[in-house]
Amino acid sequence: MSVPETVREIRLARRPVGRAVAADLTVAETPAPRPGAGQVLLRNRWFVVFPGLVSLLGETPPGVPYPAVRPGDALFGPAVGEVVEAPDGSGLRPGQMVGHHLGWREYAVADPGALTPLDGVLPDPAGYLSPGSVGYGALTRTAPIRPGDTVLVTGAAGAVGTLAGQIARLLGAGTVLGTTGSPHKAERLSRLGYDTVLVDPRDGAPDRADRFARQLAEAAPDGIDLLLDTVGGHQAQAAFAAARPGARAALIGVLAGQFDGDPATTVPLTLDAFQLIVRGISLGGYANAGHAAVQAEWLPRFGDWLRDGSIAFPHVRVAGLDRAPQAFQDLTEGRHFGAVLVELR
Repeated sequence: MSVPETVREIRLARRPVGRAVAADLTVAETPAPRPGAGQVLLRNRWFVVFPGLVSLLGETPPGVPYPAVRPGDALFGPAVGEVVEAPDGSGLRPGQMVGHHLGWREYAVADPGALTPLDGVLPDPAGYLSPGSVGYGALTRTAPIRPGDTVLVTGAAGAVGTLAGQIARLLGAGTVLGTTGSPHKAERLSRLGYDTVLVDPRDGAPDRADRFARQLAEAAPDGIDLLLDTVGGHQAQAAFAAARPGARAALIGVLAGQFDGDPATTVPLTLDAFQLIVRGISLGGYANAGHAAVQAEWLPRFGDWLRDGSIAFPHVRVAGLDRAPQAFQDLTEGRHFGAVLVELR
């Protein structure tokens, strides 16, 4: 495979002011990367547009295990690439598909140890960019599902949420509730198996939090057993107020702090510690990093569920690197359903 002299990548053009927009990113031409000794040259096929990137474009929150992206820097993130050149002894071969974290560009160079060969467990290589292992890990480790549980998934129309509701059902949940910002997405979530979807539009209304709490009380009059929270804010607070004795909660995202107005470096959550104690409510955070065993367990199950039709992978494919900046803006504005993948040819 011949490599062009110049290739393209997406860079941060400027720090976002308020919610990120397409103009904050730019498509830049750069000399094609050349592998050094022992390195692998990759041609990217797909990469994922993920909401967590918002937190890296400004003042990075403390403790985030990724570097901040500064103006002029190329963006990065999960990708599936095709090996173009590989050194002897690497165990890799030209044409092989691998997972890595140098998305947002047409070509990349990486050390073999930074690459994960894709083994055909999933029927479509793009499926390896699904964040389903986050929901699966949270629902099997941090807040394990018990048979018959009433489960609430906030941000259910996102990349994690569209899979998490299906996973909860497959793991034994009795009732699965979700939240989203639009009636259209609520309809689609119902078709994915959500029993009830609460619509919480980002309208800035002063009674928004009270309105959502009333919706939740009507949908789950006996309370909830498990919260999988990707949003934070008033949705999480209402969920904890509705938690039954012995409820479990896994906090895996802060969309309220990333997409509602100016991205925040902290996302406060007010909880009643007394009620957590007397009702025996447990909560914990879950991030994908550092859970290789979960990923190894998840992928075969995901592949089996995809092949027998037990689960769907909701996602949109955006064709072409030049459309990635607008896809990012559309993601922050809540215009997509499921995961957002950019497909390169």
